[in-house]
Amino acid sequence: MTEFQMRVYKAVEQIPYGRVVTYGEVARMAGSPRASRAVGNILHKNPFFGVVPCHRVVHADGALAEPFAFGGERIQREMLEKEGISFTKEGKVDMKKYGYIFD
Repeated sequence: MTEFQMRVYKAVEQIPYGRVVTYGEVARMAGSPRASRAVGNILHKNPFFGVVPCHRVVHADGALAEPFAFGGERIQREMLEKEGISFTKEGKVDMKKYGYIFD
């Protein structure tokens, strides 16, 4: 595992229950703010399911990840709903309400 991958997983571990962050925010926290696509690729192969809550990472507009690594968009939505996150009628997370920015 690369150092960047480890930083991505460490950043995602810090996302609070009931909140979401964007791929770009994770990239910024991992030290490579322009690497949001790389973050997506890394999380799609998350070997730490249940430890690294990659279901809490969404697109900047609140859309879910179609290729969510553990069962697709429907499973990601179910996992977020279990944490109390609701969705707009367009099926997106309200980023103003549930979005989280790392300090």
